[in-house]
Amino acid sequence: MDVTPNPCRLVAHATGLGLRERKKLRTRNAIRRATYRLIAQEGYEATTVEQIAEAAEVSPSTVFRYFPVKEDIVLTDEYDPVMAEVLRSRPADEPMLESLRYVIIESLRNMLRDQPEELYARTRLMVDVPSVRARMTEAMTGTAQILADILAERTGRDPAELELRLFVSTVLCALREVTLYWGERDFQDDLFALVDRAVTLLRDLDLRQ
Repeated sequence: MDVTPNPCRLVAHATGLGLRERKKLRTRNAIRRATYRLIAQEGYEATTVEQIAEAAEVSPSTVFRYFPVKEDIVLTDEYDPVMAEVLRSRPADEPMLESLRYVIIESLRNMLRDQPEELYARTRLMVDVPSVRARMTEAMTGTAQILADILAERTGRDPAELELRLFVSTVLCALREVTLYWGERDFQDDLFALVDRAVTLLRDLDLRQ
């Protein structure tokens, strides 16, 4: 299965980067392409960083510079800045849960349109490989902080406020469980409907502005 990432929908973000950052983006994408190709052929556990580096035509140290652990290669994408931009564009008086729902839906819509096989492969790895699933939980911390900071800007809250941190983390944990559920059921369900079901359950947790 070809799971080569297609960054076309991120062109607007990429064109705003300097030459050095665009070069870094190309290197990250090359490493991810090589990783998904090798995993499709050899399986996750059998794929080594040395193999990835050779296939991507970079050194192992370069792979580790961009991705500290192998799990990060399949979990890291370029969508956090895009999510941040979308969240900043939402109406200031919109309930926070609805804003996050919109950001999540738009991000998933973009991934399914531009990188469907990568999303499916990543989800399968989350379901099947405990280390990938565990690292996903760790990686969510950075995304949660980005989103919490923006919500704090919009509402005048302290970004370190416990309630705000818990709220954002709860929404992202719900997204993780929705994604796992979707993958466990072999992608038969409508992913957007699953997100809406999760949001319905979380509405009572929304922090009103």
